[in-house]
Amino acid sequence: MDEEYDVIVLGTGLKECILSGLLSVDGLKVLHMDRNDYYGGESTSLNLIQLWKRFKGNDKPPEHLGPSKEYNVDMVPKFMMANGGLVRVLIHTSVTKYLNFKAVDGSFVYNKGKIYKVPATDVEALKSTLMGLFEKRRARKFFIYVQDYEENEPKSHEGMDLHKVTSREVISKYGLDDNTIDFIGHALALHRDDSYLDEPAIDTVKRMKLYAESLARFQGGSPYIYPLYGLGELPQGFARLSAVYGGTYMLNKPECKVEFDENGKAYGVTSEGETAKCKKVVCDPSYLPSKVKKVGKVARAICIMSHPIPNTNDSQSVQIILPQKQLGRRSDMYVFCCSYTHNVAPKGKYIAFVSTEAETDHPETELKPGIDLLGPVNETFFDTYDRYEPTNNHEEDSCFISTSYDATTHFETTVEDVISMYRKITGKEPDLTVDLNAASAAADDA
Repeated sequence: MDEEYDVIVLGTGLKECILSGLLSVDGLKVLHMDRNDYYGGESTSLNLIQLWKRFKGNDKPPEHLGPSKEYNVDMVPKFMMANGGLVRVLIHTSVTKYLNFKAVDGSFVYNKGKIYKVPATDVEALKSTLMGLFEKRRARKFFIYVQDYEENEPKSHEGMDLHKVTSREVISKYGLDDNTIDFIGHALALHRDDSYLDEPAIDTVKRMKLYAESLARFQGGSPYIYPLYGLGELPQGFARLSAVYGGTYMLNKPECKVEFDENGKAYGVTSEGETAKCKKVVCDPSYLPSKVKKVGKVARAICIMSHPIPNTNDSQSVQIILPQKQLGRRSDMYVFCCSYTHNVAPKGKYIAFVSTEAETDHPETELKPGIDLLGPVNETFFDTYDRYEPTNNHEEDSCFISTSYDATTHFETTVEDVISMYRKITGKEPDLTVDLNAASAAADDA
């Protein structure tokens, strides 16, 4: 422990593990510690007995739910966009060789009380029952514009500079109605509120292209992939990677107290009377509570079921987004469902999560619109957790703190935070130009 490191990482949550992997691959000397005796921190994965202990206070789940060890219930479940940032990071760091992916069956959106498959291309727009005949044609034109748009190909811009023109202006050019705008903004571009409408359209167009390109990767019903046995495999994959590059992982290290010099700069971490020195500290909010502020709260329901979600074409794995406007809320609601086909539950069992940014203190009532879509449920656990953001200046204290996980059921915001932290820690952009096919072989085999 008494060595000097470039970086000490505290907590083995997904964000911390990804950063530790990226920094190790860059040749930095990394020590990674966690006060818990298990990987994953807030984003850990639980079997049925652990789930019962955490939410019911005993370790006796009913036998009809099947063997405990066949459950791998991720506490922060998020699907990965097949061509998205996280998959690029996994390929760049070669963690893909420790994981097997399987495509996710369905991507749906809630509209006027019903759920519909999210149309993502001009062909799907014409088939979709989400829109009337004339609206389909307008949407098709808009999708073709997005598909053909190339940033360095002015001919494809149709006279609009998307770095200046807002999303609202581009969408109004195609005359799309509010319902269509709702599913494009929230279920395709994955915006979490409507502020994007008054921001430059380039971001929304790039997000839509990412969705369509990811969808095309596996010819499946969604642009998402998910590891077999769930996300619990990720921290362990990164731990192996770190070891390959000479990094050190230590679990079950009590306290993990960050030490500061007289100028307020972190210089090391003390645990069990020993201090490891470092130039920089990376951690989740729980390790430096005085340097973060509470910014919100996530409400969620975890449900165990014996059937797929109704009206999803019997999808064994699925995401449903309920846009805020459809529910008269200020934030979207998300439904995540995975099953035995991804090895996260025994045969015939399904795990569903309903999550949202809490706007009241009553998760049961607040999450009802999402829970109502699930059909009969064997067991439901309600939970809320606070979200924190850092308030420190990393240039002054050399501490780099991640933000808490949000309510989304996909990885896009998580990866944005990781890449922004990587920039601050190293002063450079991560190289994510990779051969995306490196992650598809496993997905095809599964």
